Amino acid sequence: MSTTNEVRDFLMTRRAKVTPAMVGLPDVGSRRVPGLRRGEVAILAGVSVEYYTKLERGDLRGVSDEVLEAIASALRLDEAERAHLFDLARTANASTRARRKPGGPAGVRPSLLHLVESITTGAAVLGNLRGDIVATNELGRALYDPVYRSQPERPGYPRFIFLDPASRDFYPDWDTIADSSVASLRTVAGRNPFDKSITDLVGELSTRSEEFRTRWARHDVRLHIEGLKRMRHPVVGLVELEYNVLGLPADEGLGLTVYTATPGSESADKLALLASWWASEQPSRADAEPVSGN
Repeated sequence: MSTTNEVRDFLMTRRAKVTPAMVGLPDVGSRRVPGLRRGEVAILAGVSVEYYTKLERGDLRGVSDEVLEAIASALRLDEAERAHLFDLARTANASTRARRKPGGPAGVRPSLLHLVESITTGAAVLGNLRGDIVATNELGRALYDPVYRSQPERPGYPRFIFLDPASRDFYPDWDTIADSSVASLRTVAGRNPFDKSITDLVGELSTRSEEFRTRWARHDVRLHIEGLKRMRHPVVGLVELEYNVLGLPADEGLGLTVYTATPGSESADKLALLASWWASEQPSRADAEPVSGN
């Protein structure tokens, strides 16, 4: 992915979302594209039109944090979009040595696996930057059984969502899930622009899925931290789960997501039923893949 193109397309798509009325400017003259003109963004950010034009063309070399903050304010960027802009600027100013810096270790610490397995009342899923499921506890494995059935070798959310029609049954709110998946992937791609595994995944999905291509072209970004997710599991039916994503400072590139149901709710009862179902399945799966890790 070209950093220059990423910067240009990101700033242009953000500019198109802001109308003059939203920022207190008069709407005069015809506009070839929706949203603010470059000159209007420059005025709001307190920079020259020439300088903002240079930035929007993809050249963020040497840009200061103050200017980035001013542009973020002018374009009304949310927290995720602002962070993405700063990530793009860091990439543009990275040295050759920094660009070649290898990624983190591929293995998972045994103590981290023990932590995942120790969670018993929620579904715990350890994932990496590209959306692969790296490890789960028993309930997490049961919850995402459809994903494992779809991709036995390397289960992952993006491929399941965009390449397997079964995902539309599993996720009742498929469009919202698809939007969030692409926005999250765009966010991690901005932070890790030289990660070949992410670039390869984006290339594969762009080639094989029009739904993915359309969403990727929007340049939307998202901080995947917490929320509510509905899933229609083939065994227990519809469940509504809260999820929280926990950062792991000692394990770069990994995140732990824990899904829980409101105590006493129907979904809590279904999670308990799901755990019982999975326990009953274990004798027939004794020779299958281990629950923790793939």
